Amino acid sequence: MKRVKTPGGTFTVQFGTTPITFELLYSARRTVAVQVYPDRAIEVEVPTDTDYAAIEAFVKRRGAWILRQLRELAQYDKPANLLPRQYVSGESYRYLGRQYRLKVVADTVERMVLSRGWLTISVADPADRRAVQRLIQGWYQSKAECVFNERLIACHAKVEAFGITLPALGIRTMKRRWGSCSKTGKVTLNLKLI
Repeated sequence: MKRVKTPGGTFTVQFGTTPITFELLYSARRTVAVQVYPDRAIEVEVPTDTDYAAIEAFVKRRGAWILRQLRELAQYDKPANLLPRQYVSGESYRYLGRQYRLKVVADTVERMVLSRGWLTISVADPADRRAVQRLIQGWYQSKAECVFNERLIACHAKVEAFGITLPALGIRTMKRRWGSCSKTGKVTLNLKLI
């Protein structure tokens, strides 16, 4: 059964010289938890009877971690990543934590090759942006399926002795989460993790 969360308002805690603004949620959980989402929203979920002084102390204790998550997410705020993609040579793309430049070339065989800082796409017509977009999205999807499945199998090996079965894996683009696990055990990861 899904836990019901009751909004408790928006609050700001001063961590050193940096204010940390978060959304407070009350629920039937037993411990306090904090989430930092890709859109930089911060949620603090607490047991229903938690007093505000304990919540503020928790946020201050986790302040360094929260700011570290916000700094990591800020690296994706560069103007090139905020503008709509044009799918043309020179654009910047990330893969497994590294940045690559896109190079679109004409060729009779459609393919995508990653080499020496370049993502090179071969298409019949380099001006056909939809073809370029389709290749890029397909390439990211296939790489994510491979990498995420490898990691899932490696992680599962550590808990298999406890009788935990290998969960099903789903991959899709999500706006507010990096991943989730359903009550049936299916793990869904955000394609943008790749």
